[in-house]
Amino acid sequence: MLEYQRLKKNRRKLLALTGLTPKEFGMLLPVFAELSEQARADTTQRGMVRQRAVGGGRKGQLRTAEQKLLFILVYQKAYPLQTLLGEVFELSQPRVNHWVHYLLPLLKQALEALEMMPERRPSQFADQESGKREPVELIIDGTDRRRQRPQSPAKQALHYSGKHKAHSDKNVVVVNAKTKRVGYLSQTYAGKTHDKKIADQEALCYPPNTILYKDTGFQGYEPPVSQTRQPKKSRAKEPYRKVRNGTTARSRASG
Repeated sequence: MLEYQRLKKNRRKLLALTGLTPKEFGMLLPVFAELSEQARADTTQRGMVRQRAVGGGRKGQLRTAEQKLLFILVYQKAYPLQTLLGEVFELSQPRVNHWVHYLLPLLKQALEALEMMPERRPSQFADQESGKREPVELIIDGTDRRRQRPQSPAKQALHYSGKHKAHSDKNVVVVNAKTKRVGYLSQTYAGKTHDKKIADQEALCYPPNTILYKDTGFQGYEPPVSQTRQPKKSRAKEPYRKVRNGTTARSRASG
């Protein structure tokens, strides 16, 4: 069984499974534990009025707040099948389904209490960095995540990403280049939608002193910011070929 007490000693493995370092996990845990205790103080997990004291009855596998937080973070990070997640935490598939629906709202509340949730309203994003005089360095990029293939042929074509050769959903995120924190998360679009088209539809408002880094997927996207920076592709090196006078010259590879 995957246990937090053993996993917290391995920073690399904890980060790979949950997306959080031990320090970040420790910051989130007290808030999550408090919300978890409040949620079960008066009602049971099924929403029934509690008839006995908290802690009574049969003990489950997710006994501590650490295990509950680890469980839901692994689900969010790796998004495994519920049957597989049940094998990892020694739970049946129905219990995994129950815990996922019970713990996800608590995780969201904990992240909101710590002000770690990304902004979803384009018009409000600029307010996060307001008041800072130094330039704000932000990175905008598109993210794809695989999804189940739709049954409708029209939806299949809409969600098929030629770049990733799979059916996917897409979001655009804006990340602070210094803190690495995701400050903005767009609405979800079909995987075939171009990154720039999503950015145009979102009509995101940036702080006026922003330096925005973008890749070639946002070619032509020029929001009202201090400056935008986009890398240029280097030309492919052409192989040398021999010429009759003994010197060499570059030529394009044939075939």
